[in-house]
Amino acid sequence: MASILLVEDDEHVRRALIRELTDLGHSVRSAGRALDALREATATAPEAVVLDLGLPDLDGGEALKMLRAVSDVPVIVATARDGEAEIIRLLGAGADDYVVKPFSADHLHARLEAVLRRARSQPHRDAVVLGELRVDLERRQASMGGAPLRLSRREFDLLGYLAENAGRVVGRRELLAKVWQQPYGDDQTIDVHLSWLRRKMGENAAAPRYLHTVRGVGVMLVGPE
Repeated sequence: MASILLVEDDEHVRRALIRELTDLGHSVRSAGRALDALREATATAPEAVVLDLGLPDLDGGEALKMLRAVSDVPVIVATARDGEAEIIRLLGAGADDYVVKPFSADHLHARLEAVLRRARSQPHRDAVVLGELRVDLERRQASMGGAPLRLSRREFDLLGYLAENAGRVVGRRELLAKVWQQPYGDDQTIDVHLSWLRRKMGENAAAPRYLHTVRGVGVMLVGPE
């Protein structure tokens, strides 16, 4: 069982999801407005948040950014739009996953289980140092030249896994399985997170220093030459 914060302004949808998620074994608290959700998240520290983007008082994307400023809780956003630009925006703003409306409670439950498995499986690990990059796997902190990198939960998951396997080309299927806990998926998800990670590390795909893409194979994290 996990403690879930459900943020949904439609009362009928909210009640139905609360009932169904509760039947699946979760403890569910809810909010119908973004500011109420932020207060609830800081007060109760849920294990995961399901955030609807169509909220009456604040744009859901802005609410996501505000939530990310105070918590690294896994967030699944619910959106009515499944276009590439929208998904990139949500992942870039700090979402761990997304569901497109309409969706079933079973579908949402499966997504929740995936993000919760990843959040809960953090064994003791040492720091990895490559050039100016330091990745503290135990504290889930990363820095470049002594300056902290402000990474989302999923960005750190990706960097941390690549750091654990530094010097080895990690295939995309492996990344989906180990980082996203999914046996298959869209490569776009990996590309979006790599792009944001590179930007925060001060590099780009055309001139990589640490994150090197091997076309058709995967990604490798190495120290600069």
